[in-house]
Amino acid sequence: MALTKPRIIELLLITTVPVMFLAEQGVPDLWLVLVTCVGGYLSAGGANALNMYIDRDIDALMDRTSQRPLVTGMVSPRECLVFGITLGVVSTLLFGLAVNWLSAWLSLGALLFYVVVYTMILKRRTSQNIVWGGIAGCLPVLIGWSSVTNSMSWAPIVLFLVMFFWTPPHYWPLSMKVKDDYARVGVPMLPVIASNKVVARQIVLYSWVMVAVSLLLQPLGYTGWFYTAVALVTGGWWLWEAHGLQNRAKAEATGGKLKEMRLFHWSITYVSLLFVAVAVDPFLR
Repeated sequence: MALTKPRIIELLLITTVPVMFLAEQGVPDLWLVLVTCVGGYLSAGGANALNMYIDRDIDALMDRTSQRPLVTGMVSPRECLVFGITLGVVSTLLFGLAVNWLSAWLSLGALLFYVVVYTMILKRRTSQNIVWGGIAGCLPVLIGWSSVTNSMSWAPIVLFLVMFFWTPPHYWPLSMKVKDDYARVGVPMLPVIASNKVVARQIVLYSWVMVAVSLLLQPLGYTGWFYTAVALVTGGWWLWEAHGLQNRAKAEATGGKLKEMRLFHWSITYVSLLFVAVAVDPFLR
């Protein structure tokens, strides 16, 4: 369980299941929901295990990752590698045989993107790592839609973009908190190589684009008043928190006074509420 990083996968499933309700415009087949969730968990869990295998050298040097199974010796690197590959194969076959092959290829693509593009190529080379690497975490939105329709549409693409622009301002506040960890191991997260002012300005920029994109579903005809109301209220609160962080960064607040984790914690609540609204909206139209 620890190798699969279940707390991260919870967030991925929160973005997968509501999109299935939107695609069905009601309650989707519950067996399909179950299989999609199991397949998604196995796929993401495999990706996370392979991430731990690749990053075991730096995980041993970072405080927040020092208790991971490979670092403590609970499992061997070989066991972790076999486990991750096995989950990836099983999840792909499960999606292909029990859901559809479009969802299977999207799931496999998310796994490979996270492991190869983010972990192996981007993470240790560029401060844009979380921006482009975050695409892997956006793909569950497409998987949720394709599992119901076996096709694509503008609605999942819009929600994909919401998650794309959500990921950096979600993760950068946490990176600000633990930037010494990343600096110690040479991972160039944006807060490591840029000032808090620069990071906060980027957070505000991405936040505005994210909120704007989230409001496109109603003009495109996929949602009604309920989703739009939730998107406006939660998005407005997000922008308030983002600008608050920027103001504190401009005032050169440090330590506990920067309160960067306020936005990080709100970001999880925001995406949860937004996607609950995605699921509920079809019943109120």
